[in-house]
Amino acid sequence: MNKVDRVILASPRGFCAGVEMAIKSLAWMTRVFEPPVYCYHEIVHNEVVVERFRSMGVVFVESLDEVPPGAPLMLSAHGSPPALVERARERGGAVVNAVCPLVKKVHHEVKVRARKGYEIVYVGHEGHQEAIGTMAVAPDAVRRIEHLDELEALPDPEGPVAFLAQTTLAADEWHTLLDAARRRWPDLWVPGTSDLCFATTNRQAALKAIAERCDAVVVIGSQTSSNTLALERTARTAGCAVVVRVDDPAELPTDLRGTVGVIAGASAPEEIVQAVVAHLDPVQGVEEVRAVDEDEYFPLPRELREHIKLLAAVAAVAGLVPGGDPTAGGELVPDDRSLSAAMALAALDRSPAPASGPLL
Repeated sequence: MNKVDRVILASPRGFCAGVEMAIKSLAWMTRVFEPPVYCYHEIVHNEVVVERFRSMGVVFVESLDEVPPGAPLMLSAHGSPPALVERARERGGAVVNAVCPLVKKVHHEVKVRARKGYEIVYVGHEGHQEAIGTMAVAPDAVRRIEHLDELEALPDPEGPVAFLAQTTLAADEWHTLLDAARRRWPDLWVPGTSDLCFATTNRQAALKAIAERCDAVVVIGSQTSSNTLALERTARTAGCAVVVRVDDPAELPTDLRGTVGVIAGASAPEEIVQAVVAHLDPVQGVEEVRAVDEDEYFPLPRELREHIKLLAAVAAVAGLVPGGDPTAGGELVPDDRSLSAAMALAALDRSPAPASGPLL
């Protein structure tokens, strides 16, 4: 392909704190437990990440009936219906729930508002795993909408109304619906802290910061990723004439010209970002524009940390952790903040069998 003039790289981009936590959690699962490890739904909505785990023997399922009794199971970052979580734990094996804390917050809001007699209007995408899990918290109280005409078609409720959102919505779309809902129901209840994921809104802000300077924008991420598709819509709303979404450099069109903006959805690996930039090979180089600073961190799920501690203790006794002293009473688990999801994914490629070598 012909070289473009310049690449403007938007920041922040790529993995958010919830995706970081989920990927590291599943990577640890492949080390803590004998294979195969099962995962209910894709751990995150990114084909590159999912295929990397599949190559390590992780089995992704859409039904608990596909999971043998007693097999280790992870539940995806998107959040699962409460009844499914309970059923998973009844199967006898280790279960690690990697639900993003921000999605868990929305689940809590649904539970509380439903208990108080609210009718809940939930803005979410039909068939998306996050929306399915959230609506299942209180199915009789939740009405899902996605577009303005669906909001207008809702019957007037008998009681108070709460307005909640899927975390990965485009901010502009959410605010349009929220304004319309407030005009219709002046006493509308909305959470004091927005349901929209900070990483989603940050990436949209980063894209808007570069959009007017770009002849084309490349959005990196999978078709199944809600926040990635929101970035596509944000780019078009911002006036970008050419907007393309790719999973990897092989999908880039050959006719991109001028200044090309690059942004990655919250579940897209940085290695793909760098590969895309290298493929574009800009004559005038790369300019990075940072719109917002991010330093959020979500710890590994508690149940997984307990398994890691046990494995680390065994490894220390066997001399597999340099300097590990099981009698010292110190923390044997490596500092999780120092291990990125990118490092965890890279470790999968060289990972020996569980407990047979150094930990991640």
